[in-house]
Amino acid sequence: MNFSRTVRVFSFTLLFGPTLMAQKPPMTVEEYDPRSTLVIPGKEIHRSKFPFIDVHNHQRGSMSSGALDTLVMEMDKLNMRVMVNLSGGNGERLAQTVRTMKGRYPDRFVVFANIDFSNIDSVGFADRAAAQLERDVKNGAQGLKIFKNVGMTLKDSQGRRVKVDDPRLDPVMRVCADLGIPVLIHTGEPAAFFEPIDKHNERWLELTQFPSRARPASEFPSWEELMSEQWRLFARHPKTKFINAHLGWMGGNLGRLGQLLDSLPNVTTEIGAVLAELGRQPRFARAWFIKYQDRIMMGKDTWAPQEYHVYFRVLESSDEYFDYYRKRHAFWKMYGLGLPDEVLNKVYYKNAARVIPGIGKEAFPD
Repeated sequence: MNFSRTVRVFSFTLLFGPTLMAQKPPMTVEEYDPRSTLVIPGKEIHRSKFPFIDVHNHQRGSMSSGALDTLVMEMDKLNMRVMVNLSGGNGERLAQTVRTMKGRYPDRFVVFANIDFSNIDSVGFADRAAAQLERDVKNGAQGLKIFKNVGMTLKDSQGRRVKVDDPRLDPVMRVCADLGIPVLIHTGEPAAFFEPIDKHNERWLELTQFPSRARPASEFPSWEELMSEQWRLFARHPKTKFINAHLGWMGGNLGRLGQLLDSLPNVTTEIGAVLAELGRQPRFARAWFIKYQDRIMMGKDTWAPQEYHVYFRVLESSDEYFDYYRKRHAFWKMYGLGLPDEVLNKVYYKNAARVIPGIGKEAFPD
């Protein structure tokens, strides 16, 4: 949906009068960016207190040795000990990615495999996909990533939506259980993307700037339908370890996410791209992190080193009223959770090292 500049105007007429408005062009919501006059203690944190594993990142395509060296240097500055690359692909592409990343830095990278759904209608697809995953694990994959196209945009040859709990995925899930590798699954989008784009929608700015991110009911299943499919998949495979990406898009309803974790002991979660939800509810989020400290992992989703600084500050400090890094995700300010060291250790590395096989523990504190 396109909105005209007129709709987006943030009018100052009542404050400054028609004379000023005649002299200056109207200001839009996108342009309004006030600088806080609040003076309080606190500072940016550029390096995490403890080494951490980023369980949600993407490094696509081949990387030269120089590019890989630069990446590792940037990781060192942040105190990132291990990066999990969720975009490993499958077959020869997966094997090449493993050779490139782990061949040069065997302890710094983890590579997850992906499923090729192009022939999902063909006879024997499920068994072939499961067999391919077994080969990928032999070639160095340490987990499986399911992308958000499953459930939303992936269709079979008849034009039917492939649901998140499609039974053709069952053999793959069983292989993951047998091999002890986790499935990091991204299902759906923020719930606001499925809501009307009006003055009540918290993600109005993002949906106005990027209209294609809207998920209208005429084209997509509802948020509740997608999540129900995902939860049924979790319940149907109790021996498979699932990492529910992006706090399962329930960062704004941690109570409900807690109920899900209580009912499904095989499920953990991670905080990639949902930090803004945590930073506006510091007291409740802190208590929630302490209660579910064994079920939460560090994740970021996009490689932008300076943005990790805000993650560190929200998780580690008790600072108040500081900026998030992307206005369209959060027009509000952040507050630090001030997590105890024991909880930070688990979120930063212990939980991931427990769930993902093959991560060396010698580089992490006891």
